[in-house]
Amino acid sequence: MKTDKAEINHLAKYLQEIGHSLDNFLKFKHPDALTDSQNWQHKIEQPLPLDGIGIDKLVQELNQLVIPNGSPVPNPNFSAFITTGATTSSVLATTAASVASPQRYLKTAFNFIEELSLLWLAELCGVANLRGVYSSGGSVANLIALGGARQSAYEKLGYDPAADGLTSPGIIYASEECHHTIQRSAGVLGLGRKNVQIIPCDKLGRMDVRALSQAIKSNATLNRCQVAVVANAGTTNRGMIDPVYEIACIAREHEIWFHVDGAYGLPGILDDRLKEKYKGLEHADSVIVDPHKWLGAAVGVAATFVKDRELLQRAFTQEPADYLEGSALAQQDNHSSDKEPAHSMDDFGIPYFDYGVELSAPCRGIAVWAILKEIGLYGLKQRIIRHNEMARLLEKLASAHPNLEVLSPAELSICCFRYVDASIKDLNQFTQVLHRRLIRENQFLPSTTKVNGELAIRPCYIGARAELEQVEGLVNAVIRIGKEMTHSQ
Repeated sequence: MKTDKAEINHLAKYLQEIGHSLDNFLKFKHPDALTDSQNWQHKIEQPLPLDGIGIDKLVQELNQLVIPNGSPVPNPNFSAFITTGATTSSVLATTAASVASPQRYLKTAFNFIEELSLLWLAELCGVANLRGVYSSGGSVANLIALGGARQSAYEKLGYDPAADGLTSPGIIYASEECHHTIQRSAGVLGLGRKNVQIIPCDKLGRMDVRALSQAIKSNATLNRCQVAVVANAGTTNRGMIDPVYEIACIAREHEIWFHVDGAYGLPGILDDRLKEKYKGLEHADSVIVDPHKWLGAAVGVAATFVKDRELLQRAFTQEPADYLEGSALAQQDNHSSDKEPAHSMDDFGIPYFDYGVELSAPCRGIAVWAILKEIGLYGLKQRIIRHNEMARLLEKLASAHPNLEVLSPAELSICCFRYVDASIKDLNQFTQVLHRRLIRENQFLPSTTKVNGELAIRPCYIGARAELEQVEGLVNAVIRIGKEMTHSQ
């Protein structure tokens, strides 16, 4: 029977071995994981071990079977979804935290950096007037923000929804291009997915502010609590920025919580060409952003920012637990020297566990801190501009080619286009087949989406390793496959 004693003193050795395998993986000279899945799958799919194989053989299996058959997401040519592989600084910082601070609470350097990184992130995203909390992704970040909105809206009516439940139906306004986590948040919060009123968009995918105003006015006479208005600072579908300032003015006029979903696009404010489009952020009651998207943090890092973090505490606080009572010093009533923290366990640090839905949670701010320490604000700004330039170059190339059509122009780092030819009878079906052939080549890896009912190829450039020359490669590949398909009809 193997023991884990040897593992304790050899962490550096094993990390070095894993590091070599990851370096090889990041060369992306390997086939896709499913190319030879039968070979590695049957080797991994074994019965529950009765006796362990030991750390040496475990590391060997990781290096030989698992890592080489990983995800295409970190590939520089992956542009399918708004997710990316972690940068080196994020990997190192996250690894350090997993060993040195498995939880984000207690009075340690990691807890201190959690707050510092939130302040940095708010500043670079133009919301320095707000305070934040990290969570696992945009799904939970939106849930936390709308939980704050729910708390605020019903408190105005004299109720505590978190403690006593909902007293009347509530409504959230969001555009037809909103992320589906808005509806899920409404469901989880007891507001109901069907009580998210969908506001139509213009042809570019931006919220119609006149339709929003009319919807709010029509609901004003009904017995429905108007909980929040949601604007998009970079839609997932097309990368479009809603008219933030106009929506903010409407929300303020009707005294409704104004939430901005910037999970993907909020860092786009660093591109000076787009800065004016973010005007109105200063009026937001809540904003979210996902550092595991454009910043290049390891997946599992999102942030919710609100004007009043104590409101989140009322929305998400936990009831007292015996095992925690007395575990740390109670400083609020006694500031004598014997009550000052002298050990990290004397104080839980900033109580992030009361600002969201997670008690157990990793230190996420350390990844954001490491990324910004490594490249700084200017380095991140250059990355944002480069990725936006990639989408603009794609739009330019597609517009100039007789067999390509732009279905949605580039605003942030997304451009939607397709191959066209007079001989094609069903463009949507043709695009679906072309895209599948493109993916199977394992060279360029965009996704598809519907734009006003038309299927488009949708690359989204956010990866830190993505470079401008990849755009021309994708365009050439689509043209080549499109010609092959039309000639074979």
